[in-house]
Amino acid sequence: MLNNKSILLTGGTGSFGRKFVELALREYKPRKLVVFSRDELKQHEMRQVFSDQGDLPIRYFIGDVRDVERMRRAMRDIDIVIHAAALKQVPACEYNPNEAILTNVIGGQNVITAALDNGVKHVIALSTDKAVNPLNLYGATKLCAEKLFVQSNSYRGTSGTKLSCVRYGNVIGSRGSVVPLFQAQKSSGVLTVTDERMTRFWLTLDQGIRFVLSCLEQMHGGEVFIPKIPSMRVMDLAEAIAPGCKKEVVGIRPGEKLHEILISEDEARYALEFPDMFVIQPAHPWWKNDAWSGKKLAEGFEYSSNNNSQWMGVAELKKFVDSASE
Repeated sequence: MLNNKSILLTGGTGSFGRKFVELALREYKPRKLVVFSRDELKQHEMRQVFSDQGDLPIRYFIGDVRDVERMRRAMRDIDIVIHAAALKQVPACEYNPNEAILTNVIGGQNVITAALDNGVKHVIALSTDKAVNPLNLYGATKLCAEKLFVQSNSYRGTSGTKLSCVRYGNVIGSRGSVVPLFQAQKSSGVLTVTDERMTRFWLTLDQGIRFVLSCLEQMHGGEVFIPKIPSMRVMDLAEAIAPGCKKEVVGIRPGEKLHEILISEDEARYALEFPDMFVIQPAHPWWKNDAWSGKKLAEGFEYSSNNNSQWMGVAELKKFVDSASE
């Protein structure tokens, strides 16, 4: 999918972006790989690993998704856009709601506008389980962004631009993950846990990236793709990282859920099941829509981290954490 293609990655210096660049350059032969972000220091640090002065087909583009003209310039001669830029720290979004909306919603709209204006063929936006029945502003902005990317297929006309979303759970090793917190607290002998009953969906960065690449090959435009991934109990994760340490329950934080949902009961009516994923089809396809053929979900189905059929125990979580740290 990436061979001989020009790819632009917004938020390219983040956890997803760095790992994506590493994988893309190792396993594919892109014609051009553009890292788009607003942080010149992170671009400088990334340039030390992936230099744009040698034979690598990589370019670094300073800019902000809030600037639609900069987005238009960055997307010239681009075939594929992966939109990973976002403000995603829940407390920061709550304290700075205007900034969260400008980046996550208006920024998403700017990505769409620039892609449509430049005839980009494939656009995939990264979303989160927090967009389902959102309890915090971060989740609400990602829900809005999903709606924008799905329904903007109505505007593609003859450009052929296809826009879809990928929605998944917590990524081990990404910024904001609880794993570094537990690892830092391990030496003190006490780990802080918000609630003993808490469960979460879990996957590695590598799994997330490979799922995005798979969706790029299959997308019709307008879908929300959801991988089948395991759940874990936060108490099991704490034990896997720091066995024998005391667990101090500090209470659930504002805007946090006890369990996360990847497909709500209402969305399930539009979703189809496949061996390795679910596909939520658009509820209002005001464009020529190629129908998917898959298994319909049962009435009342909900894909939640506490009713999942796949679970990771302490031993598996330990291997999971160790492999992600390598």
